[in-house]
This record gives sequence, structure tokens and C-alpha cells, in this order.
Amino acid sequence: MINKIKFDCKFFKGHIPCKPNKEHNVDCTNCKFYIPVEKKILIIKLGAMGDVIRTTPLLHRFRKMYPNAMISWITQFPDVLPPNIIDNIYKWNETSIFIAQNKEWDIAINLDKEEETCMLLANISAKTKYGFTWAENHIAPATPAAEHKLITGLFDHISKVNKKHYLEEIFEICDLQFQDEPYYLNYDKDLAETWKNRLESLAKGKKVIGLNTGCGERWQTRLWPQEMWLDLINNLHKTGYFPIVLGGKQEDETNKSYAEQTNCYYPGTYSLKEFFAITSACDLIVTQVSMMMHIAIALKKKMVLMNNIFNPNEFYLYGRGVIVEPESGCDCYYGSKCKRERSCMYDISPQTILDKINLLLKLN
Repeated sequence: MINKIKFDCKFFKGHIPCKPNKEHNVDCTNCKFYIPVEKKILIIKLGAMGDVIRTTPLLHRFRKMYPNAMISWITQFPDVLPPNIIDNIYKWNETSIFIAQNKEWDIAINLDKEEETCMLLANISAKTKYGFTWAENHIAPATPAAEHKLITGLFDHISKVNKKHYLEEIFEICDLQFQDEPYYLNYDKDLAETWKNRLESLAKGKKVIGLNTGCGERWQTRLWPQEMWLDLINNLHKTGYFPIVLGGKQEDETNKSYAEQTNCYYPGTYSLKEFFAITSACDLIVTQVSMMMHIAIALKKKMVLMNNIFNPNEFYLYGRGVIVEPESGCDCYYGSKCKRERSCMYDISPQTILDKINLLLKLN
């Protein structure tokens, strides 16, 4: 019997019964469901969470190119990845590293530039490797196609004049051309429908504007001042919109204050699963560059994106959003501390944001 087992079958689980066996009581000697794996693909993209989400368009292309591929992904954020598209989602730990190093892959991709992921790619057995590896005791491009992304990450003056967005870059690294492949996001559609109904009941026909008031801890220079958020919320009320303030535990006290001062809706803090669902129920999102940007793109939301410290060419909004930047520019490229006495984010006026909201929603 052992020599009849089709170890290369897409349904083979290794140590437990496969789906055809469980559902149809067949084995490898009489199975009509046998599908040989055509490619074994490994993607290494650990974080940050937003970067993991915005790497998922690669899945569309690989599934189109190799419908019967076995795709595995190693990450620090397995919950955001779609389990119906990826065969094996591994949490970054000693076990996943051991598995990756002891399997043979057709394609292995590392899109992180940390030492540990580069070393992992270098120690993996794969016919083709893309992205960043480890050679001569330092990070190195696995192929010449990765040189551009590596260099722009090393030198600010080169990064500032880069005209390619992130998706162009990662597709080129994999010897592909980006063709507007969308994001994937693992979110609960039933829960999203529940929140849609709840917000429609509260909004009473008004457009729901989700305001993501935080920006994470790493680059506080991205933060829009509180008085600007208050002004925008009040103007949204006057214009006939239904503003809802969003954020995590870090923004909880501030968002409670916004709600008390403006009578806007604040649902409180929730799990990531619930946060996705609430975001999906909004008609438009206003946010600084943050994880929310990637969530909104994945959920195909219209978006007003405030940017100051990053190259705006890095972001691709699929024609559903606009980028607003300080009129005076920004002196803190990828900076965690502002060089001015008064942050350049004060130069983004609430009226400008409101005008962009009106513009985007009138396009419907």
C-alpha cells in the first residue's frame, strides 16, 4: 500500500486523512480527486502587519500562474492572511524555521531585510530564490532584480527620488509585472455585515466616515494634531456626514475625548477581527500612513491618506484614494522626531481633508 500513496497530491496532509478520504472514503488506489502539486512556493514576510497585508497581491499572480501550487507563508501575523488561498500559514518560530529548512521548494521568496530572514533564505533548499538573502556575512540581493529595493532602503537621497510603489517593487523582485492585483485580507464577512447594519441604523442614511486617529508608536511625526481632528469632526457633522473615530488601545482615551467633545460615534476598542469588520462598514476612511491604510485598501474603501515623512510614490491606492501632504513639505524623511518647533502636519487643514472627502464621495 505504501508505494501507492501519492505523496505529491495537493490533498496529502502527511499524518492525517486527506479531505477526499474523509468525505468520499477513497484512498490513493481508487481516488478520482488526485491533483499533483505543480510548484511548492514559500513566502517569508514577517511584518509589520500592514506590510504583510500589502504583500498579498503576489498570491493572486501565483495562483493564476500555478493553480495547483502548494503555497506556504511564514509571518508574525498569521491571522491577517487568507487560509483559503494559502495552504500552510506558519507563525514565525523555531518550528517554522526548522520546517522551512528541511523541505525542498521550487520557489522561495524573502521580502524582509532583517538578518534572520535573509539567513533563512540562504539556508533554504529552493530551485529559485527571490528577494533578500545572506552572503559574505551581510544582506544581499538573491537576484539582481532585488538590488533596487535594497539600495533605496539604504540611502535616503536615493529613496526620496524613487518613483516606484511597493507593489511594483515586490513584483519586479519576483520577475513579474504588477497588473493591479488586489489585496487579500482574512476578515469575517458575517461580522462585517452585522456592523454594516449597526452603523446604517445609527447613521440614518448619512455616509459613514471612519477617522483613524492614531499612527502607531514608531513614527509619531505622522500624527495629525488633536485640534485638527476636532475641527474635522465638527465640520463633518455640519456637512451631513456620520463621523466615527477609530483606533486601538493607544488611542482609546483620546478617542473618548473626541466623542465627548463632538458627539461623534466611538465604538471603543475591539479585537483585530472586529476592527476589520467596523472598517468594512465605513464608506470612506481618513487616516495617516498606518496599518489602517492597508486595511482600507484591502477592503476597497475610498480613502483620504495624510502623508508627510514618506515618499508618496511608495503608496498605490488603486484609484480609490487621494494623498494629502503638508503644503510646506516635511524635513523629517522617515524621521521619528520632528525638526521643527511646529509640526508640518499642522499645514494639512481640516478644510482640505473635508474637500477631498466630498470629492471622493461625489465620484459614486
